[in-house]
Amino acid sequence: MMSVLKTSVAMAALIMSAGSVLAEPPKPDVAKLVTPAVIEDMRKFIDTEIVQVSVEAQNARFDNLTQDKIDTLDNQWKAEREAADKPLIAATLSSPLSVYLARIQGKSLGLYAEIFVMDKTGLNVGQSSVTSDFWQGDEDKYQKTFAVADDALFVDEAEWDDEAKIWRDQVSFTILSADKKKIGAVTVELNLTELERRMQAGS
Repeated sequence: MMSVLKTSVAMAALIMSAGSVLAEPPKPDVAKLVTPAVIEDMRKFIDTEIVQVSVEAQNARFDNLTQDKIDTLDNQWKAEREAADKPLIAATLSSPLSVYLARIQGKSLGLYAEIFVMDKTGLNVGQSSVTSDFWQGDEDKYQKTFAVADDALFVDEAEWDDEAKIWRDQVSFTILSADKKKIGAVTVELNLTELERRMQAGS
């Protein structure tokens, strides 16, 4: 009986140990994974007419938007996340740009966890899925890209997603118009776990 009990305890300890390993593997080396080639792949689907036209159209529509109005839109977005009626969220997610970004995310087969494009004030123009807020202007993804320079690039720290059991990282950079003027910014959230797997497999 004691032998069975010891075996059961040992098995439980082994399972818990394995679960711990699965829960959070070693933090990946972002610098080795987010290479110039990876970033260039992102730029290819961002430096496109649908992105430029969509951002420029929203910049024109919200040209004289005050901070109070921006805050109102952001608060509306957050409230709609918990509500049955979601006019602002629905309008944004059904836009041509959002549909385009959702397709890009789908075609990545798990590499891109989220993609969202911001206008010159940091408000979302289009996104592949619902973000936690509508205004990104007070966050590094905007403050360290559009607010800095035309060619600004910001690679954030890797974060562990305990629910999905993957490492994620956000890559953000300034978006330029066809005539090379800054008009907005984009954030692409990478599934680093999948990126590392592909690199190890040579794909």
